Amino acid sequence: MKPVVFIDGREGTTGLQIYDRLTPRTDIELLLIDEEKRKDPAERKKCLNAADLVFLCLPDDAAREAVAMIENPNTRVIDASTAHRTAPGWDYGFPELSPRHREAIIKSKRVANPGCHASGFISAVYPLVQLGFLPADYPLCAYSLTGYSGGGKKLIAEYQDPNRDPRHSSARIYGTNLQHKHLPEMVHVCGLTAPPVFHPILGDYIQGMATTILLHNNTIPGCPTAYNIYNILDSYYEGQTFVSVAPFGGEEPVIYSDTLVGTNQLQLIVCGHEEQTTITALFDNLGKGASGAAVQNMNLMLGFDETAGLL
Repeated sequence: MKPVVFIDGREGTTGLQIYDRLTPRTDIELLLIDEEKRKDPAERKKCLNAADLVFLCLPDDAAREAVAMIENPNTRVIDASTAHRTAPGWDYGFPELSPRHREAIIKSKRVANPGCHASGFISAVYPLVQLGFLPADYPLCAYSLTGYSGGGKKLIAEYQDPNRDPRHSSARIYGTNLQHKHLPEMVHVCGLTAPPVFHPILGDYIQGMATTILLHNNTIPGCPTAYNIYNILDSYYEGQTFVSVAPFGGEEPVIYSDTLVGTNQLQLIVCGHEEQTTITALFDNLGKGASGAAVQNMNLMLGFDETAGLL
């Protein structure tokens, strides 16, 4: 029998992207809720418990409520919200981080899908901390450029409105209180002792993300060069399907944040010299940063080829 999959919150940006990736597939059965009953708790509960695997594409509180509705011990969950990314009993859905992460996802009943900005940050920082090249208390700084689709339907409508605020043509720095909602998972997953100084930046384009870490090499034990750091990351992700490291310095002397839109690829680009290093994670905020990662996790959990339905 084909596994039954239900998307709770299919109407949102992430839910629609997951739906679009799953609709052409013949190896699963998509369970669709009656449009008139999609907010009916009883009907939602019925669907949640009838599915072999559920995607939660909901606000945090609604995601917690949905999990509480699940009584079927065989229903497996992938939560795309922030609600469970540091919660006990939940596995973090980034299989490329280590064989341990991959194995946990394969066996898991509860997987927390990573946040978009967090995916970029963690892909660069986790290996360096785990291998002992970067101390857990290193004072990290990062910024992340993103398209406006990550803000959901309301922000998309705001940016695509012909009568929009003219300032939207300019890049917008936000999260100025330095308490972005992805910081807890960055700290938790990487094993850091303090959050990075982190600024997200919203650009006037629909999707694509470039998350950049900035390092002073002489403040790192052993004073590695940028090329040393490149070699560490290149070796760490060797053989991975969806995470790769570009040739040192990148393919060209500029980085376009929408380069990998439409794919589930994440590429690390290491630049710099003896004294300074930047590591940029380039990916689609709706791909490896959200819906693509969720489908990849589903594939692993249900025993499908990891790349099924993904580019």
